[in-house]
Amino acid sequence: MDRTDLEEKVAHLIRAVEDLSDVVARQASEIAGLERRVRLLMERAAEEEALGGAPPDANVRPPHW
Repeated sequence: MDRTDLEEKVAHLIRAVEDLSDVVARQASEIAGLERRVRLLMERAAEEEALGGAPPDANVRPPHW
């Protein structure tokens, strides 16, 4: 393997690492957004529970049953 082959392989590896870094950064952003949404949903559920649980008609069958 000569120097040109090695330089070419290194260039491809650098590109792959940069692409993967972009993917990881995007996923980190998505995860942070999802964590915020889950936290808000958990807070909302806790508030509902503190206010008396489920709405009064939550256990009533829909009219088509």
